[in-house]
Formats: sequence, C-alpha cells, structure tokens
Amino acid sequence: MNAGGQGYPLASLYVGDLHPDVNEAMLYETFSPAGPILSIRVCRDVATRRSLGYAYINFQQPADAERALDTMNFEVIKGQPIRIMWSQRDPGLRKSGVGNIFIKNLEDSIDNKALYDTFSTFGNILSCKVVCDEHGSRGFGFVHFETHEAAQQAISTMNGMLLNDRKVFVGHFKSRREREAELGARALEFTNIYVKNLHADVGEQGLRDLFSPFGKMLSVKVMRDNSGHSRGFGFVNFEKHEEAQKAVDQMNGKEVSGRLLYVGRAQKRAERQNELKRRFEQMKQDRQNRYQGVNLYVKNLDDSIDDERLRKVFSPYGVITSAKVMTEGGHSKGFGFVCFSSPEEATKAVTEMNGRIVGTKPLYVALAQRKEERKAILTNQYMQRLSTVRALGRPLLGSFQQPSSYFLPAMPQPPAQAAYCASGSMAPIQPAPRWTAQPHRPSSTSVVRPTGMPRRPRTPVSISQASTQELNPVPHTQRVANIGTQTTGPSGVGCSTPGRPLLPYKCPSAVHNTHRVQEPAVHVPGQEPLTASMLAAAPLHEQKQMIGERLYPLVHHVHNQLAGKITGMLLEIDNSELLLMLESPESLHAKIEEAVAVLQAHQAMEQPKAYMH
Repeated sequence: MNAGGQGYPLASLYVGDLHPDVNEAMLYETFSPAGPILSIRVCRDVATRRSLGYAYINFQQPADAERALDTMNFEVIKGQPIRIMWSQRDPGLRKSGVGNIFIKNLEDSIDNKALYDTFSTFGNILSCKVVCDEHGSRGFGFVHFETHEAAQQAISTMNGMLLNDRKVFVGHFKSRREREAELGARALEFTNIYVKNLHADVGEQGLRDLFSPFGKMLSVKVMRDNSGHSRGFGFVNFEKHEEAQKAVDQMNGKEVSGRLLYVGRAQKRAERQNELKRRFEQMKQDRQNRYQGVNLYVKNLDDSIDDERLRKVFSPYGVITSAKVMTEGGHSKGFGFVCFSSPEEATKAVTEMNGRIVGTKPLYVALAQRKEERKAILTNQYMQRLSTVRALGRPLLGSFQQPSSYFLPAMPQPPAQAAYCASGSMAPIQPAPRWTAQPHRPSSTSVVRPTGMPRRPRTPVSISQASTQELNPVPHTQRVANIGTQTTGPSGVGCSTPGRPLLPYKCPSAVHNTHRVQEPAVHVPGQEPLTASMLAAAPLHEQKQMIGERLYPLVHHVHNQLAGKITGMLLEIDNSELLLMLESPESLHAKIEEAVAVLQAHQAMEQPKAYMH
C-alpha cells in the first residue's frame, strides 16, 4: 500500500531479531496500539518461505512510528526480545560504517537493552545489537550512532571502562574485509609460533632451551590440563619476525625425544577454522570437478545386487574407477553410483543401460547431480515453461483436482435401448476417475460410453458444455445403476431420456428378465499394480491417466493441499521414470519435495511487490 496516494508521509520501521514463528498478524496486534498501520511484511526465504527473522512496518504518521520505536523497542514476542530501528532504504549509510562502533569483552548478562541504555547518552542510536548464539551472548556487540561525532565521543569515554566489572574495548567498526586485510598483514610479520607434539616431559625450560639458538624470546608457555600435565603443545614468542621465521623453517618436522614436531605460525581459533573451511571447500570443488560427467546415479536396483555385481554389469562400457551400492543396516537402499574414467564411457553407459532390466527391475541411469543442482534445473525448467504458457495465454499444467465425489458425465442414449434393472437391487457402479490427465484439452474420451453399446452419432457439444458436463458432480442419489453391461429390458422400465444422465430406478418385483446377464466384476482404477507391459498395451492418451490414478494417492498422502498441482507436474516426467518412482518411495518423495520447492519459488515471485523494502 502506498501512503503517498492518501497524502500521508511514510514512516517505516525495521523490526529485527524476530522468532521464526512470528507472522504479520502477531506484529499487527503488537504495534497497532501505537497508531494506524499501512502495511506489515515479514521477510521470508524465497524457496522455503521460512521467516528470515526481520520485518518492515509502515505507519501512516511518523509520530506513530517514533512512538513505537520509543516504547516497544526490545519488547518480548514469543519469548524473544525484538529490535526496532528506522528503516534505511539507502544501504549506503549502513555499508559506510560511519558512526558504527564495536564493543567487546562484554559480560554475559548484558543484552541489547542494557547496551542501548549505556550508550544512548552519547547521541541518537540507529541500531544496537549484542551478538548471540544458541548458548547466549558471545561477548561483543555493535552500536550504530547517527553521527560520527557521537561515535567518537562514546569511544573516547567508554574504551577501557568497567562495565559490569569487566574492562571493555570500544573502537570503530571494521568490515570483515578490513579485518582480514589487517590479519593478513600481521601474519606476514608474525613473531609468535605454535609448537605441538611435544613429549610429556618437556616443560617451559626445555622448550626455551630447544628454541634459544634462534634468537631472543619474549615468552615461552607449555599448555597444561587441570591436573598439571602437559597437553603436548605450547607457544614461543620471539622479539623479531626473522627469528620466528627461522625457527619455523628449521624446527618444523624435526624429531625431538622420539617425536616429530610441528612448528608454525600461531593462529587464533577463528582464523584456523576459516582456513580449514577454505581447504575443505576447495577439496570439495576439486572432487566435483574431477567427477563431473563421469559419475552415474543408478536407482531401482534389485535387492540382490551388490558392489561387485554392479561393477560387473557396467564394466562392458569402460574402465570403472568405483562402484558402490548404498546400504543401510546391511540392506540395499535401492540405488548406487558408478564412476567411469571418462565422460564418453559414462555417456555410453547411460544410453545403453537406462531402462534395461537387471535382476527383476528396470534400471534408471543418469549422470549424478547434487541436490542443489537438481533443484536449480527443475526450477529453471518450470520457469521457462511458465513463461512460454503465459505467452500463449493458456493454463499452465493439467493440474489434478480431487472432486468432492465421484461423477459421471451425462451421455446420450438411444430411445430403443432401455436400462435393465435387476430385481430389487442395483448393480455396483464403476467409479469414474477423480480427475482427467489433461483437463484443458477436451477430447472424445471425455464422455463415457457404456461397454458394448454401439457408437451412434451425437449432437455436437461445445467445449464449454463438454467441460461443464465433465466437471459436474452427480449427486449420490443419481448415480448410474449399471454402466458396465449392455442390456435389453422391456421398454419403458428404467429408461433414460436421450442426452440426460441415467437415473437409478428400482424395478418392481413383477418385472424380471428370465435370462439374467452375468455382471462383470467391479473394476476400481488404481488398485492393481501397474506394469510396463500394461502401460505399453494402453493407448497413449490413457497412459498418463493410468499412472495418475496410482500417483495421486501417494502424493496426497505427503502433501494433501498441493496434491493436484504436484501430480500434474510429475506427470510431465517420462513414463519409464514414473514407473520407477511408483516402486521407489524414496525417489518419489524426493521428486515431490523438489516440486514443492518449485511451487513455493513460483508463489514467491507472484507475490505483490507493493510492500516497502
């Protein structure tokens, strides 16, 4: 909503540190006493729709927004104090760091409000935050003042002061890039070295004697546990960088008291963790690049297939570097991986082995992909299809919709053929499908014809009429008695007017047919297992319908509200893969989750963009 259209000046607040379950309604209930609200938006992740922990609230009047900021800051919602500040649409002020200060060595009991109250005497505060994790305060925080002068006064006054019996450090905020640059510069001129794998008998004096040939040492320390025993590592701080570098070069890897020493530059824990993380990510990327295009994903494996047989099955197509069937508790999970030495061999294996029956099941073989890659590809395909369909002005997908009851379309019937009624009873009805595979494409199969009835010319029906007939549920009392058999009873008994739905009719006991026709068994779609041979024998336009009859209940069990849309999306997959999904609950569940993610991403893009950011 745009306030400008109503003549109101816009006043927007940023509300942070929100509990994940806080929504717009809760925020409206909390902030509406401050004044009339134009809009509230809780910012959410595009894919998962989970709250990002902050929101924007637009008031009609700036005075109301200021009142909310003054009276409701740090108020507790769902057990978590919120943090309010003026919304800064221009990120330049935040990114510049002007007026932003950093405070460390804070006592654990100091929270956002206590920090705000302490530093508010120096000037107007835009934002105030104590950094916390799942265990509580991490001992440092930030205060962003409106002016550089206020920040400078706070640093001059508070740096080195006691705050709850702790001496705090207060200085100008530095971005991560600036801190890493300073850390890198200090690393090049290090004087403190780290020594590990020390013998338990080596103490401070022994460590000093070991490194004394390299220069003057300012301090030597061997780390010990609570019982006073050496933990096997220590630190040596030299006066000059050259001396420390010489000690590292000559002592690293040297054997002392039967142990190989590790000697290197002393690092902080955060620096070591970041370095290990960078190494791990690099190794991960290298491994992905090495296996790109040569690693195959094989699913729908027979339970009897192990690593050796998997390798044997794929060995005719090239040199296999690894073959692994994934197991859980010693039992196969039904899928595995085969890695070839070249992309050409892997491509040949996919072409030859995909769909081939090994054991008792047809294999599904494709290039292995990470979950993120599969989701990105599926999302991209969906968005491309969406743009194409919008350009054509047609519905997106044949979404499956589950009606409230079974239905039967109205059908023309020749006057000469009347519905036959058995004495005192009605034959069971054959249920009609709960959906059509392609509802946006009416065809001649939309109208059901009783089995055995000869085809006769019909009055042309418009598309809109056909759709109405097809989607119009028939009440329970108007369902057809027997549509599975052709009958020839006496005319006038249970007859149906041409072009009207057949109505159930209980025949008088005097009306009997001496030659009763044996009724066929009732067929309920989707109950019997679907095999590849059954699917191949069916007409093309019925294959998706047959799969959909079995797929819809499984999807409905996982996501009942989105079952129609998800089933429609899944039916665009190749039939062979759909058959494998029906036999593999894990594979089907993974595809359902990918489809849900795509739908959520699409819904996020379609949301109105009138909210303030």
